[in-house]
Amino acid sequence: MTNSAIPLAGVIGHPIAHSKSPTLHGHWLSRYGINGHYIPMNVESSDLAHVLDNLPKMGFRGVNVTIPHKEAVLNIADVVSDRAALIGAANTLTFQTDGKLHADNTDGAGFIANLKQEAPDWTGKDGDALVLGAGGAARAIVAGLIQQGVPHVLIANRTRARADALKAHFGAKVTIVDWTQAPNHLSDVATLVNTTSLGMVGKEELKIKLDSLSAKTLVTDIVYTPLQTNLLKDAEQRGCKTVDGLGMLLHQAAPGFERWFGKRPEVDQALRQAVLS
Repeated sequence: MTNSAIPLAGVIGHPIAHSKSPTLHGHWLSRYGINGHYIPMNVESSDLAHVLDNLPKMGFRGVNVTIPHKEAVLNIADVVSDRAALIGAANTLTFQTDGKLHADNTDGAGFIANLKQEAPDWTGKDGDALVLGAGGAARAIVAGLIQQGVPHVLIANRTRARADALKAHFGAKVTIVDWTQAPNHLSDVATLVNTTSLGMVGKEELKIKLDSLSAKTLVTDIVYTPLQTNLLKDAEQRGCKTVDGLGMLLHQAAPGFERWFGKRPEVDQALRQAVLS
């Protein structure tokens, strides 16, 4: 680094103790011999603007943003990337040298990069996609799928109003299906994505019958605790190619690391093992 100051970055959220981001960024810092630090910070919503105003004064170059601040930071940022504006949320903030706060969203790009790494034959033009969930992650993933040429995205969410909000945001490329009717559409899609927390350790199971699922359908789950969710196990038994959710976490982190620490990091098996251990 040309700057004599030790570069600092981190992740802000509430709660934050569960975050694996410090482990993965710490792995990269060690691997590339960078004298920097990545720090988890528990920040409540009432303190968000104050914290972001003061972090650059303390030597921070940027931060990742997680729940519940991803949408709120757009109202604080000076510059919002096109993809963050399209998604309606940001997960990567950079404190620019001109003093402006830049907000970006790398979740969708991380999701697509994970698919391309783990399922290199996958292409958006294979056919329609069914996305389970309509939260912030779903927004980023729907945007990523559309950009990859997926003809149509079906969205099923337990709360219909949230799904309708995504339809209003993305328009004609998106169709809403009732949560209970989602299994009836499995035979029509080339990609199935779970963006909900269902199936995660400590959460309810994702209950969806895969009877009509084609063996040609790619199935991916953004949950990574456990790494092999029951959805992925069931899909694998039906002959489907499956992709776990850990890679999305790893790939979404790479652009921020490069901006803050000046090195484009590799997402490889050594990183996966470091985060899993």
